[in-house]
Amino acid sequence: MHQTTNTILMIRPVNFRMNEQTAVNNYFQEDLNIKNAEINKKAQEEFDAFVDKLLAVGVHVIVENDDKLMDTPDSIFPNNWVSFHENGDVALYPMFAENRRKERRDEVFIRLEQEGFKIENIIDYTSAEDEGIFLEGTGSLLLDRINHKAYCALSPRADEDLFIEFCEDFEYSPIVFTANQTVDGKRLPIYHTNVMMCLAEKFAVICLDSIDDKKERKQVVKSLKEDGKAIIAITESQMHQFAGNMLQVQGHLNQRYLVMSESAYNSLTKSQIAEIEKFCPIVYSSLETIETCGGGSARCMMAEVFLPKA
Repeated sequence: MHQTTNTILMIRPVNFRMNEQTAVNNYFQEDLNIKNAEINKKAQEEFDAFVDKLLAVGVHVIVENDDKLMDTPDSIFPNNWVSFHENGDVALYPMFAENRRKERRDEVFIRLEQEGFKIENIIDYTSAEDEGIFLEGTGSLLLDRINHKAYCALSPRADEDLFIEFCEDFEYSPIVFTANQTVDGKRLPIYHTNVMMCLAEKFAVICLDSIDDKKERKQVVKSLKEDGKAIIAITESQMHQFAGNMLQVQGHLNQRYLVMSESAYNSLTKSQIAEIEKFCPIVYSSLETIETCGGGSARCMMAEVFLPKA
């Protein structure tokens, strides 16, 4: 098993804007008060520049265009609806926002097969939507593929029973907790685990301050330490700059890189950067429009492809 891959699927937006259906519990989204066409144009520019940075270090990026007729403003975040596994399994996930469900498109699978990847089985959890139960892919699930552990911060978009079912199906040990953020003076659940935590091969970047329950916090720390991972703690305000929303990928000659947005990078202290760079170089790109309107960042834009080659 591998923790990192050199192949990433990304969806280039055609109708990107602030999604009113996700804003109800994604407290990272803000209204920019500019025309949607302008927002989409800026998002496309940020997307293209980001892809160029990944290609420059040797990451294999498969860019699929979104379908204009679908009206899927969040299609730029494919990791929420699908995950691709080394044994050829593909998991499809139930999505909280109705207009995000249309992001699940067969064209994506056809494209991957054209690129030489083999899809053996599709494990489909999407019927849970009928019961109002959601689990939004590797937004909700952080997979330690080597140690067979899955971390999940429960929220309206991450159901505990469905998470346990996923872990049974894919043979992961579940680590469940709640991560909160302060919104108008109240502690409310963070919508996705991958906003407050990043799991790399030898380290984890995590906002421990968001895990209010001391017992749960200890359990998460213990689990990471058991697997020999260094813990790089970030603050809640760094998390709001998307410093938890990072992904380790492979580039040229299997060199590892930690990928993040420019705002995430700028929020880090010199010592945190030095700590990360002990393990691998950092790649960052400006994603300001995407972060502000979409409430997601670099990690959310990259669906890792672990599928076997045909």
